[in-house]
Amino acid sequence: MKFNNNFQLLGNNINIGKNVKIGDRTIIYDNVQVGDDTIIANDCIIGEPLHNYYYNDNYINPETKIGESSLIRSHAIIYAGSTFGNELQTGHRITILPDSKIGHNCSIGTLCDIQGDIEIGNYCRLHSNIHVGQKSIIKNYVFIYPFVIFTNDPTPPSDDWLGVTVDEYTQIGAGSILMPGIKIGKNCLIGAGSVVSKDFNDFSLVMGNPGRRIGDVKKIKSRKKDGFHYPWMYNFERGMPWKGIGYDEWLKKKNYGD
Repeated sequence: MKFNNNFQLLGNNINIGKNVKIGDRTIIYDNVQVGDDTIIANDCIIGEPLHNYYYNDNYINPETKIGESSLIRSHAIIYAGSTFGNELQTGHRITILPDSKIGHNCSIGTLCDIQGDIEIGNYCRLHSNIHVGQKSIIKNYVFIYPFVIFTNDPTPPSDDWLGVTVDEYTQIGAGSILMPGIKIGKNCLIGAGSVVSKDFNDFSLVMGNPGRRIGDVKKIKSRKKDGFHYPWMYNFERGMPWKGIGYDEWLKKKNYGD
């Protein structure tokens, strides 16, 4: 790794784990914990102080935790007060604001803007240029494709924010807009460019502006083999915990606590 150890630790209570590599010109502020075997590339800011830092001499930076074996690529800015599970991967120039709770084995693509006070589960995939508004809840195994927007203000401008909730295994197609307060069930597929302004139940295939349920995803045929593609967990395993054993076998082990 061709880093020159030209980084700065600004402050106290910074806990850097074993075998961590930190790139040049990266800055790490107070109260940051970085897990073992993590790589933080060049020109990143970890634990970026909040607004009061600039006006209050007694400011205390909230704790920031980054899990083990993570890879944070160049020019990432992660504000203080967020937690990340193990094996986080980011693209370049992401921004993550305070009070973000992100699970393990997640990826956050280049130029994503996460506005803080959000929850993201495990094994989620956020592709590039995604905006996630405050109060959003994204559960486990959700894939979100480029240029999706999670909104949160039904009567702008106001402070009456309503976050979007997306349940497990759902896929949000590129360029979709999710309106404030809506809830999308498990195993849904939101077609590219949809504007989703109401709730949808599990296994909904949603398309259009406004988004409408046009079918059941379980009826979408596979393009590569006989049968159906959804639930997608039976046809896709790259990077997932059921890789090599199959989804059903993984569920059995998970349910029995193995």
